[in-house]
Amino acid sequence: MADIRKLATSAPDFAVELDALLAWDSVSDGAVNQVVQDVIADIRARGDQALIDFTNRFDGWQADTAADLQVPVERLEQAWQRISQEQQQALQHAANRVRAYAEHQLLASWEYTEEDGTVLGQKVTPLDRVGLYVPGGKAAYPSSVLMNALPAKVAGVKELVMVVPTPKGEFNELVLAAAHECGVDKVFAVGGAQAVAALAYGTESVPPVDKIVGPGNIYVATAKRTVFGQVGIDMVAGPSEILVICDGHTDPDWVAMDLFSQAEHDEDAQSILLCPDAGFLARVEQSIDRLLPQMQRREIIETALRARGALIHCRDLDEAAEVANHIAPEHLELSLADPQAFSDRIRHAGAIFMGRHTSEPLGDYCAGPNHVLPTSRTARFSSPLGVYDFQKRSSLIMVSEQGADTLGRTASTLARGEGLEAHARSAEYRLKD
Repeated sequence: MADIRKLATSAPDFAVELDALLAWDSVSDGAVNQVVQDVIADIRARGDQALIDFTNRFDGWQADTAADLQVPVERLEQAWQRISQEQQQALQHAANRVRAYAEHQLLASWEYTEEDGTVLGQKVTPLDRVGLYVPGGKAAYPSSVLMNALPAKVAGVKELVMVVPTPKGEFNELVLAAAHECGVDKVFAVGGAQAVAALAYGTESVPPVDKIVGPGNIYVATAKRTVFGQVGIDMVAGPSEILVICDGHTDPDWVAMDLFSQAEHDEDAQSILLCPDAGFLARVEQSIDRLLPQMQRREIIETALRARGALIHCRDLDEAAEVANHIAPEHLELSLADPQAFSDRIRHAGAIFMGRHTSEPLGDYCAGPNHVLPTSRTARFSSPLGVYDFQKRSSLIMVSEQGADTLGRTASTLARGEGLEAHARSAEYRLKD
């Protein structure tokens, strides 16, 4: 029995219970912070040698020199040849779809000319070098390579540097093959906070990057947060989340398995079902109890559902939309008769999966939109990873002689109002009289 929590929006304490369920503190504890600070300081002080020492200590294999840490590009192609044809086709199919979607996100430069000849605009340029962290501990994620590398490549990033931990020195062939498919430029067999520090500050072998993207454990997330400012980061992600809104007419087994799909990530993952049909909620719970014993990751799913899962009975679908906007989930499934119309009511969600046949895992692997999504209610103010995260914008200003007179008088007045004489006089020098 999953022993999943049952809530009702009609209960007087529902809001309090919901917020307690959603609460997630992604901030590391003091001990983790101290370890990360020490690792970063050591990497900055000793460079490659510290990277070698940490790799030998934490990953359980012997690297003698910095050269041992770099994975030759030829090794990526070798991995591609080693995987099955079926895996090659799956990677290519997924990559082509992710790439095609990303190409729609490209920002373009623009400018316009005012009547007096002043030109204003925006110049869009890609980042020079990006670091991609790929997990390599409990599980390996070639899909993470696709989702992080391809938007960067579409954006025009000149160099993509991938770091991936290799416990006991063993590579995951699918991860390396995915790197080959995406055209990753450099790969280093390092992980943890030390890899993040190396990407942020550089070592003799690892070049410093402009932005670090990709998921990782608590030490990786803490390191990314710590180096932010020295470099950009994508986000500090919390546990995986799914919220399903259903009208009660979808196969309950489908819904139960959709809830499992996120719960199996880890014990802190969150799976919630919202439905106005109490009978359907009961049928989904029966499906959960029947299907759970069949799952390979049963214990993880069971723990996640018990700790942070919920079946929520709401008054109607209007109320379901209100609750969904409060939750601001990473993944939102609209298992409804008219999901597109309902989606107009949704303001906050990382990705919206519309219709009974749109299972969340399709978005994880091959639908096309990015699977790097805001978690822990941050969809209220942030967006999925995309090409725009690898492009930056510069303002363009070319003031005409006439514009210098018009704008200069306004700037002078405002500058003197702020007590900034040099600002004012700089503008005044260019006035016509």
